[in-house]
Amino acid sequence: MHNKTVPFRFIFSALMALAVLSGMYAEELVILHTNDTHSQIEPNDRNLGGILRRKALIDSVRGVHDNVLLVDAGDMVQGTLYFTLFGGEVEAKLMNYLGYDMQILGNHEFDNGVEALASVFGKLNAKKLSTNYDFTTTPLADIFIPYEIKKYDGRKIGFIAINLNPKGMISDDNARGVKYLDGITAANATAWHLKHNEKVDMVIAITHIGYSDEPFISDVDLASKSENIDIIIGGHSHTAINPADSTSVAWLVDNAAGKPVLIAQTGKSGVNVGEIVIDLDTFDKNSRLLPVDSRYDRFEDSRLDSILAPYKESVEEFRNAKIGKTKGLKKSDWSLVNWMADYVFDEARNLTDEKIDLAIVNKGGIRADMPAGNVTKGTIMQIFPFENRIVVERVTGRQLRDALDIMARRGGDGVSKGVMAEYDAAGKCVSVTVDGRPIDDDKYYNVATIDYLANGGDYMEPLRKGEIIARSNEVLYNDMIDHLQKNKKTLKADRTLRMYPKK
Repeated sequence: MHNKTVPFRFIFSALMALAVLSGMYAEELVILHTNDTHSQIEPNDRNLGGILRRKALIDSVRGVHDNVLLVDAGDMVQGTLYFTLFGGEVEAKLMNYLGYDMQILGNHEFDNGVEALASVFGKLNAKKLSTNYDFTTTPLADIFIPYEIKKYDGRKIGFIAINLNPKGMISDDNARGVKYLDGITAANATAWHLKHNEKVDMVIAITHIGYSDEPFISDVDLASKSENIDIIIGGHSHTAINPADSTSVAWLVDNAAGKPVLIAQTGKSGVNVGEIVIDLDTFDKNSRLLPVDSRYDRFEDSRLDSILAPYKESVEEFRNAKIGKTKGLKKSDWSLVNWMADYVFDEARNLTDEKIDLAIVNKGGIRADMPAGNVTKGTIMQIFPFENRIVVERVTGRQLRDALDIMARRGGDGVSKGVMAEYDAAGKCVSVTVDGRPIDDDKYYNVATIDYLANGGDYMEPLRKGEIIARSNEVLYNDMIDHLQKNKKTLKADRTLRMYPKK
């Protein structure tokens, strides 16, 4: 008896036939998703992320799967010079080149107003979804649709998009004409319609409301209060949901009927791409994070690099324009927050002859640390990218105290030198002094701040009640750049915790 080698092709064919008969190779839908990429076109300071690497990763997945869908859950803009200088033009071109299939809005898409937003989003090839914003009276009316249905191998998948309430988060001027519909109500009504009238097999909600954001609606709320939503792909809270990590927040949350809803989110700045795999026979679903790192460098697309080249040249010009020095200021140790508050206080004194009592700024307006070494125009524009202006407003002591309570509830914000505020576990200021004197509820105070906060942004509603008595004509980062060019000082600030929890 002689042994004969069986050709590999026969073994492979037999295994494939067995796989088909046993259902081992069921049809799948692979959803790749991003959120809160915040104009991070290049790798970050930890050499993670980068649009060229993301393209290589996405291409690698498309190369081995038939059904691949690419979606983004908002805030594709704001955070680097690419947006500050070009207003979303770069991001739109790149999203198109990467082949995004669906796109929803984040709050930062509104940073330059609805007209600018319409111009940028009008250039996107992706389907633009918004289920709970009414754009009827805005330039966005013809750009967005409330839901989308996709078919894969005879299966129908419905997609909806749920956004946060713009009130208090987005400047009223920047969201003018946009009407908010309750997110839970809109999601449940549309998901019911998709399941019962459109006869879809699965509903996926793409959201920009945050994973868990009390007291506002969140992904966890949406999951637990729904019956017809199967998957939530989220953004806004920058949460990296990693099913492979036992310390990660929950990725499965039971709905109102006791069935698990998969929640996915990738963190921020494009350092991960999320992958959800759906078995189109059983509708089993799994999720994981795919790190975007240097492993993909050798697969980068040179054509994409050529699209970036002219924009990158302008960005580098601003990055190299030196205007000062610093030993390093950080948001985490309050030195950068204190520096910003003190700068706003000092600059406001040039806007009016009236005495400035204090300055208030939000740490959310600071988007990066200031590394030790040379300070450039680009440094300032990247750290303070928003088109805010310094204003001085007159408020009562009661209104000032209410504003400080809001700041305390989020763990404190920036206040200028001479202000000390102690708050309790409930986020209520129990002691506040300005230049050593307690706040008098009936006295008027001249407060220097930025127009975003004065208009009630970041939920600072008490400041809307003040009277504006002075305003800078320049955007904050231009004021700062001009100041640094004239003074050529080494930037430094104290690390005193000016708003602090009660011990």
